[in-house]
Amino acid sequence: MSAHDVTLFGDQVAASRLGARFAAMDAGALLRLSIRDLFPGRIALVSSFGADSAVLLHMVAQVDPATPVIFVDTGFLFPETLDYRDELVRLLGLTDVRAVQPSEEDLAALDPEGFLWSSDPDGCCEIRKVKPLANAIEGYDAWITGRKRFQSGTRAALPLFEAEGERVKINPLAGWDASELLRYLDLHALPRHRMVAKNYPSIGCIPCTSPVKPGEDARAGRWRGKGKTECGIHLGILSAGQDI
Repeated sequence: MSAHDVTLFGDQVAASRLGARFAAMDAGALLRLSIRDLFPGRIALVSSFGADSAVLLHMVAQVDPATPVIFVDTGFLFPETLDYRDELVRLLGLTDVRAVQPSEEDLAALDPEGFLWSSDPDGCCEIRKVKPLANAIEGYDAWITGRKRFQSGTRAALPLFEAEGERVKINPLAGWDASELLRYLDLHALPRHRMVAKNYPSIGCIPCTSPVKPGEDARAGRWRGKGKTECGIHLGILSAGQDI
């Protein structure tokens, strides 16, 4: 496949066809194809440095440790997440990790007291996660996510490739389950996020993340009781030119 074929991603039907074509390709090979051949210099990994982020970060580092990694620091992250980020950056030799934060102007205008999460969690996510990421991925033709189908019912049909306007989202671990993630972590002796041992299989911001109970979805502890399942970065087309 040549890089010119990427234009096929203009609609989700074409993306689905390409996903079917590469369905048998393992995640590492899919990442090599995407980073080296399809989108050289035009692709980034978006990572939360969360519960199982080490798997995808390790795979990307094996392909090219200089691949841009975008990390959204909302200002409300667990200290353990920031420590885990620093640990993995050192261990994996990642050389282009870019921390992006909400703008001071947005915080002053929309969340001056830092309690927007309690009254309007969608609005809080928009200014602290969605808008900073939209600005950060401007200019990229593709980005890599760590989403998996097993994480929640809303992700059960997650494809390998998604069309996001003229940009491509790639989900190389879409078909992985929790046991495969654990095997990979063990095989490569990768460190765990310390919150996982405290029953946090999905880790976001402190005010909106709680431990998960036995039998619940991995993301059941996110925005518990608020009727919200996603922060918003995967619910539409990210564009810095829009009033997000």
